[in-house]
Amino acid sequence: MNSILIVEDDELLADNISVYLTRNQWQTHVAHSTEDALTKLESVHPDMILTDHKLPGKSGLELISGAHAIAPHIKSIMMTGEGGIEVAVGAMKAGAFDYLTKPISLAHLKVVLNNALAQAQRDKPLSELARRPSPDLVVGKSQAAIIGESPAMLATKARLQHVLEAEKAINDHDLPAILITGETGTGKELLARAVHFDGVRRRGPFVEINCASLPPNLLEAELFGHERGSFTDAKERRIGLVEAADGGTLFLDEIGEVDLSIQAKLLKVLEEKSVRRLGSVREQSVNIRIISATNRDLEKLVREGRFRSDLYFRLRVVTLSMPPLRNGGDDILRLANFYLESHGRRYGKAQLRFTAEAEQLMLNYSWPGNVREMRNMLEQTVLLAPDDWITPDQLAICPGLLRDDRRQEEMVDDEAAEVAWGGTKIADLEREMVSKALAKTDWNLSKSARLLGLSRDILRNRVAKYGILRPAD
Repeated sequence: MNSILIVEDDELLADNISVYLTRNQWQTHVAHSTEDALTKLESVHPDMILTDHKLPGKSGLELISGAHAIAPHIKSIMMTGEGGIEVAVGAMKAGAFDYLTKPISLAHLKVVLNNALAQAQRDKPLSELARRPSPDLVVGKSQAAIIGESPAMLATKARLQHVLEAEKAINDHDLPAILITGETGTGKELLARAVHFDGVRRRGPFVEINCASLPPNLLEAELFGHERGSFTDAKERRIGLVEAADGGTLFLDEIGEVDLSIQAKLLKVLEEKSVRRLGSVREQSVNIRIISATNRDLEKLVREGRFRSDLYFRLRVVTLSMPPLRNGGDDILRLANFYLESHGRRYGKAQLRFTAEAEQLMLNYSWPGNVREMRNMLEQTVLLAPDDWITPDQLAICPGLLRDDRRQEEMVDDEAAEVAWGGTKIADLEREMVSKALAKTDWNLSKSARLLGLSRDILRNRVAKYGILRPAD
């Protein structure tokens, strides 16, 4: 998790920024003056500093200068209510990465921080990345972070364990590429980390990048590095993430978003175990293991000519899948209680409990955003909880996305159906909705079930009940 030191004398604003960034997976530290910030800097070692310009005592410009004297590679961002060009120029001269004018947009701040992180990654020497300690050496096996006992989750864990056992007998240089599939928010990164930190490369670096977060030209430079002068802003040589992952694992999240030109270079890395920086004529040998993840249908992208078939087959030597939360059964409550306890400790509310009605509501919800949605929703719930019991009205759940399988199974049959809109029976409406969903997805039952908010088994029952037949081609 990346860390940031927020330096702002307006305590309310500092707290709001801290809550927002914490919700977006940042570890935050807050200081209200330059002196306090410089003291904390030596103990918390943040990746980033976000500072106001006007502070009690020394200014934000002095803070940035002092911080860079202590930690030259730290990225600083200045924010101020004074939009003058002099302040902006002063901030950049002091070493700030960027400059924001108040009132700031938190969404824009997130974008700026992501850009700063990408730049910081390029600035780090390979030796520093290689020295990064493996989390499993500190917190134990990372498989423990994957919570769930549903049949689908147990099958995923069993398959993961088979892969890890098999790899013990494989030459470290010949580890197969792994493709992880699953909907957005299911926790594909956790599975990738488990492969690395519980596998034979646990002592090597784990380098990750979200391929959807950068435009193609920046993603190419980020992955493969560049030589000085290879393009306008290339003021010095930078290694890429492929080289940074040497001896370890490169995790490519959202691989389905990668441009075709970059796909060709990734294929070369997989086949030849070498990489050439932008602007260079030399090949650099690399010993990396590639794990990729996607929520896209790569086979469909291949058919459409938007993803190389040769790269697809190289990436999916081994496939793992993270199941959606809505099919997790009791895993929904296991995860809910885990996040309730975790957020409760963070906000000093350790006695929080769900009422039975709140638990039932969560079991009936379709969770379109999966585990990520639950984590963020429950953080808000914990933050705003007035007492120890969490009730249904405190959960930010959309009523239109409730999925009560028992209610669906007990829907009225054709004989007893009451007249609905325009004189149409409820059963006729249901038959029409099912037929339209099937037509829209080319009779893909899983996708149709998701569109309708039903389980796959219930959809099959509806197809059989109404005698719906697939049209002849």
